[in-house]
Amino acid sequence: MLFAVLAGFIVSILYIPFGRFLKGKLAGLAALLPISLFAYFVSFIPAVSDGQRVTFHQPWVPSLGINFDFHLDGLSLLFSLLITGIGSLVFLYAAPYLRGHRYLDRFYAYLSLFMAAMLGVVLADNVLLLFIFWELTSISSFFLIGFNNDNAASRKSSLIALGVTGGGGFLLMAGLVLMGHLSGSYSIQAMVETNEYLKNHVLYGLILLLVFAGAFTKSAQFPFHFWLPGAMKAPTPISAYLHSATMVKAGVYLLARLYPVLGGTDYWTYPLIIIGGITMLYSAFHSIFRTDLKGILAYSTISALGILVFLIGIGTPQSLLAASVFILVHALYKASLFLITGVIDHETGTRDITQLAGLRKVLFPLAIAGLLAALSSAGLPFTFGFIGKDLVYEATLHTDGVMPIILTALAVVTNIFLLYAGLLAGLKPFTGQLPDRYQRIHLPSLLMWAPPLLLALLGIAFGAFPAIADASLLNPAASAMINKPIDTPLKIWHGFNLVLLLSGLTLALGAFLYLMRKPSASGLDWIERFNNLSPKHVISQLTHYVRHFAIRYTRTLHNGLLRVYLLRIVVFATLLLAFRLFAGGNIYLLPGYLTPLSVYEIAVVCILIAAIYLTVTSSSRLTVVVATSVIGYGMCLLFVFYSAPDLAMTQFTIDTLTVVLFVLVLFRLPPFLNFANRVARLRDWVVAATFGAIITLIGIQVLNQSFDDAVSKFYGDNAYILAKGKNVVNVILVDFRGMDTMFEIVVLSIAAIGVFSLLKLRLKASEKE
Repeated sequence: MLFAVLAGFIVSILYIPFGRFLKGKLAGLAALLPISLFAYFVSFIPAVSDGQRVTFHQPWVPSLGINFDFHLDGLSLLFSLLITGIGSLVFLYAAPYLRGHRYLDRFYAYLSLFMAAMLGVVLADNVLLLFIFWELTSISSFFLIGFNNDNAASRKSSLIALGVTGGGGFLLMAGLVLMGHLSGSYSIQAMVETNEYLKNHVLYGLILLLVFAGAFTKSAQFPFHFWLPGAMKAPTPISAYLHSATMVKAGVYLLARLYPVLGGTDYWTYPLIIIGGITMLYSAFHSIFRTDLKGILAYSTISALGILVFLIGIGTPQSLLAASVFILVHALYKASLFLITGVIDHETGTRDITQLAGLRKVLFPLAIAGLLAALSSAGLPFTFGFIGKDLVYEATLHTDGVMPIILTALAVVTNIFLLYAGLLAGLKPFTGQLPDRYQRIHLPSLLMWAPPLLLALLGIAFGAFPAIADASLLNPAASAMINKPIDTPLKIWHGFNLVLLLSGLTLALGAFLYLMRKPSASGLDWIERFNNLSPKHVISQLTHYVRHFAIRYTRTLHNGLLRVYLLRIVVFATLLLAFRLFAGGNIYLLPGYLTPLSVYEIAVVCILIAAIYLTVTSSSRLTVVVATSVIGYGMCLLFVFYSAPDLAMTQFTIDTLTVVLFVLVLFRLPPFLNFANRVARLRDWVVAATFGAIITLIGIQVLNQSFDDAVSKFYGDNAYILAKGKNVVNVILVDFRGMDTMFEIVVLSIAAIGVFSLLKLRLKASEKE
């Protein structure tokens, strides 16, 4: 399993030097990776269907509880097959779709990275490892959504998607870390054993809030749904892969995976039912007013994700089985419809449903694929969608109390809207009279129409022969969600019952809506009247206010004046130190012990005071530099007096270099200007005196504390024994704190390179002048 994940990362890196060779007819070779991985995961179906679980453990950072722990069961296998299976078709589809594109190699690199990250998410058993892959999906999807980087709308959409999913990921990280800390392990399987402790803990509600934030933002749940329609600016292969079968289902996967750990309580059930219910109805309603094919598919995708969250919230074995079936149902028909949309856009140059008609005459295989996908979306008998829809109705009807009526009505209305949207996307472009401007359209490459047709045919095959997938794939997936065996064979016919009546009612009303309502731009105009009430508008306004506040804050506190920065830093440090000093107990005004003062020490201190006075009062930069160097050399003498010659030599070297650099830099600057008035000077004197008094008091407190020489004794005893050095200070810097010193050298080197670059640019500018 580790190899399967690493393969995607390795291949994505290899595209950087070798990807240019894949342009043209060789691009189809990129599908070898997902096809191989798909075959690899297919080989696990017999073992997983028998109830076996495949695990892998490799220590990574065991001190932090981070290990390469992978776990393959029915749920992760279902998602792995979707990721690699649909990924294989998308890789093949993209070869002719993007043929000749200058960034085709970059496209496959991003897509391979995303596929590997998604496999990592669904296979990871360690929650910290899961989070790392989770963030990699956000980053790689950012590159994919903004693939057309010369388009401002694409760049904006990718930033919005990254901002929303990244913000949710930040909260998710806190929730996962909290879960691991409380349960004593970051392994999901270990957390299952301590789930009762987590559910009864006082922080259980906070954990749920954080986990829900991550799942809702990633799976575009209300009110965070608005990023997904904007992400349709990406090329269609990306939309088909990310927004039907993989990325947007990552949040659904997280909820399903954590159900055995956190689920089964009212705090889990009601938020998911409410948010999922609002999302599925709100988005399904919005989808019927869209006229852009990808817009229709985007909102119907959000609605489908709401249905999945809704079913996981119900949490019964029937609802979890319905969720596992619907995951596969939706992936098959929605990926097919997205790929069909890509072909239509590629050949006609438009996705406007009001301008498309009669394309069956020139794109007949796609017309068949669109019809089959639309029928599966509608839930017609002998399609896989029919079985999935019936299971949804059974799950809502078998809830407790008065909820069945409300939940079932909600599901029926949502499915009516989704049926209309599915027919609009899969059937409408191919019916009616073909416009003259489309008469010369030709059927594209086999690799562009075969993938959607294959997906649509699978939707029919699984519907006509449900035994193909139930015991081998879907029941194990539902069993993994609830952590106990589920053996419910999928059937085409359950007799005449209420579920069949509801299915018939859905079909009749959805078909009636399709026949009676014609899509038009006026409908879109009507729904956009309410944009001011939409979550996108509200969050955009909130973002505007935050940005406005940030600008004012920046202009106030970061006005570009160094003296203001120093003043605020010193004031803040003074207040912080004063609070800690006066809140720490008794304050000593005199030191507990003083050594006798010599005339040399008194003389040096007097020189220091004079140099400080000259530094703050002089109007000459060079005089200030010289006075500052006197202060440094005076400190060196004090170090010598107190038996620290090595420290004195270090200080002497630094001061000398600093003075030289200051002189070189300041030599060509204009005369010194003092903008401070008397009030500003008085303020600065007060601040400086207060800061000095606080530091003095802290020093006195230190002298009155008992001295523990354990640390210094350790270094003194071990400097020569362990590091073979007689100078303790040097040994500390080079050996005991060698990493700190190395990074300090790196920082100074970077700063030196930056200064050198600036000086070089300045010299070039001077030469041009």
